[in-house]
Amino acid sequence: MATTAIDRTRRMLSLVTYLRERPGARVEEVARAFGITEEELISDLQVLPMCGTSFRGGDLLDIDTDGEHIWWYNAEAVGSGTGKPLRLGADEATALLVAARAVATLPGLRDGDRDALLRATAKLEAAAGENAGASSRLSVTFEAEGGVFADVDRAITERRRLRIRYYSPGRDELTDREIDPIRLFAVGHTYVEAWCRRSEARRTFRLDRVARIELLDIPADPPPVEPRDLSEGLVQPAPTDPEVVVEVGPGGRWVAEYYPHDTAEELPDGGLRVTLRTPDPATLRRLALRLGGDGRIVSPPELADSARQAARAALALYEAAGEAG
Repeated sequence: MATTAIDRTRRMLSLVTYLRERPGARVEEVARAFGITEEELISDLQVLPMCGTSFRGGDLLDIDTDGEHIWWYNAEAVGSGTGKPLRLGADEATALLVAARAVATLPGLRDGDRDALLRATAKLEAAAGENAGASSRLSVTFEAEGGVFADVDRAITERRRLRIRYYSPGRDELTDREIDPIRLFAVGHTYVEAWCRRSEARRTFRLDRVARIELLDIPADPPPVEPRDLSEGLVQPAPTDPEVVVEVGPGGRWVAEYYPHDTAEELPDGGLRVTLRTPDPATLRRLALRLGGDGRIVSPPELADSARQAARAALALYEAAGEAG
């Protein structure tokens, strides 16, 4: 399967830890340990010097190679232990303070968590000094997802069932269901993993798609299940899943960065022919609509026809709205 930008980022984070423990590591041994070619490893090493705790002098990773060995010259300065304390710039301090104050206003936040957050905010304000002034003139208001998060978090803590109205984009419908929440997690968006009493199966729900939520006075009693392994991302296609082929122009090359795929072949116009797998191909109709003129679904034929019909329907609605206006 082709490597995505997310896969490469994950590998490079592991590479930092690996190199810290092995000064002067041999290129061929590191490449073998990570299951990549030496050329891929050299490419990663060319990116790492642009990473660090900040973009100020001395905070970037000073990593270099002579083609045979890899040397990290400031591992102690950038890392933990005897390294310098982490420094915050004015913009970083402002962002942290604004975020902390916003989270402290979330409804449903446990009192202990709120108190701890307020204490941490006070310490950060003292450490930031005059840099904290700008944050007091900024504020953030959370949309509905913040309230949903608080209710789900409370339900998990108090082991209570939830009733939700949920939007399923693949079917373009709202459904009412009761769920026993298991855990919250974030992979790009925030999700709750839960036992759905409607389907009597484990399901994952994206919080910003919850249109309504109600905390019930019914004990949550999900059956014992192993939490899903998310180390490879939320979407983990199986080799037996249906194959879908998508062709994108130069403006749609991002598809290969965000969707796990088997192959991505270069096209003469600078685009890509991406082959991927998904348990529910119908969900890719939204991808086709998002791509517009920058891409199309090639196969399977029935999905390509469905995407074209959805595009024509969307265009008709747009034209009708224009005439009405």
